Order: sequence, then structure tokens, then C-alpha cells
Amino acid sequence: MTLTPRLTLTPRLTRLQTQHQRLYQPPATEGPASADSSAATHGLISATGQVRALVLALRHPADWATLSPVWRGVQTDLNLTAPAIAVNGVDAFELWFSLAQAVPVAEAAAFLEGLQQRYLPDLKAGRLKHWPTADAMPWAAPRIPAQHAPERWSAFVAPDLAAVFGDDDPSLDLPPGEDAQAELLSRLHIIAPSDWQAALTQLQPAAASLAPEPVSAAATPATPTTAQTPAAPHHAALTGPYEDPRQFLRDVMNDSSVPLALRLEAAKALLG
Repeated sequence: MTLTPRLTLTPRLTRLQTQHQRLYQPPATEGPASADSSAATHGLISATGQVRALVLALRHPADWATLSPVWRGVQTDLNLTAPAIAVNGVDAFELWFSLAQAVPVAEAAAFLEGLQQRYLPDLKAGRLKHWPTADAMPWAAPRIPAQHAPERWSAFVAPDLAAVFGDDDPSLDLPPGEDAQAELLSRLHIIAPSDWQAALTQLQPAAASLAPEPVSAAATPATPTTAQTPAAPHHAALTGPYEDPRQFLRDVMNDSSVPLALRLEAAKALLG
């Protein structure tokens, strides 16, 4: 009896799926994170903790006038390509950044934190969400487009249409066309590694250091017994002494008064 080999057909990607893969999914060779992990956001994070997609979401209210300076600033100040703009169908405007080369979660989280410190430093707590975050990633960026309730859809939107959405209704009342969504994504460019590194450098505080300021010879008293030891800068979360080194690293990472470069190193150490 002659056996006929069974052929396994791989489903063909739609145009929208192809664009989503081009922009946001990590290299296929790394594989997605395990399905039971909250980090496995539609395959946006690899098993090795690498990401190409970064999401910044503004909510309560979803105010494009507040978020638009970030969209413009990353292009004019940091020389990056324009991120995608999305309404999430629930409560937020989102900016989706796309990297040519996947980076560790901690590095992506430090970039988003740097954007917040530079462009939205006075924003009320809880209004801004980041994906990914370095601390267990409690919030997962949902796939776009998708339906969230009757007559409430998320979608990527063109820059000139972002302002037409009301602060309390960041959604479409009809499903967005897949071809239109794919066409919008096809116009987006990916951030090159050199541009990414340059932007990270710019987002680091210009004159931040945990070390005490040196005392000049002119300011030092002549008598050693009266010399004063300069005080180190105060960092709110570093309340020590510490018995748990991981708690120290978490406090460093979460203290906005600590230089971004040092917070990034602390996050990397926690993930190591």
C-alpha cells in the first residue's frame, strides 16, 4: 500500500497581520513568551524578554492635546520616526513605538519612563501607563484593532484625525476596516538601532549623579576638625539600611529622583 504524505498548510497572513508583525513582533527565532504569562501580549515579548513594541497610554481623560506634544517631541527633539497613534476603545489614547532591533524589557521601560519625565513630568499619578514595565509588567497592551463593547472598537488612527475624538470616548462605533488599518501601518517606519541609542542618551538626566559633590580647596576649612562632609543628594525611596539587596534595587528603579542610567542598571540587575 502506498502512503501519501499529509501536507500541513500554514495559514496565510492577512495584510494587517503582516504589518503588525513587521512593526511590533520580536524576531521569530526567539519565540514568544509562554502563553500563561501576562507578558505574552499577543506575541509582543520573546521568551528571552526582548521587545520591539513600546506603548505609552494616556487616560482619565484620554486627552490628545496632552499626549500630542510627546508624539511631536520624539520626532523633533529625539529625531525618531513617528509612532503609531491609537484609540484603545476603552479609556486611552496610545502611542505605539516600533524598534528595528529587539531590546530588553528593562531598556524599553527606561525609555518610556524617560519620555514621561521629559514631556509629562507633572501628569497626575495613574493617568499614564507604560508597556512594557520593568516590574513584572502588570498591565498588558491589548491588540489593536479589537472590539471591547457593543459599538466600541479600538483602532490605529491618522494624526489629523486624532483630535476629533472626545476625551471620554477614545473609540470607534464601527469596526475599522482591516485594509485601512494595514494601509495606515504600512506608512510607519521603524526606529533604527543608532537612533534608539541616541534617544536613550538624550533622555538621561544631564547632570545627575548619586555621588556627593566634591568640595573645592577654597571652600575647605583650614582646620581638619571643622571640615564638613558634603551631603549626598536625597533620593526619596532609598530609606535603608537594607538587608534585602533586591529590595534596594527595586527602590532605586522606582525612585524618579535617581538618574535614569542608574535606574536602568538596577532594572537589568533585577531581571538578570
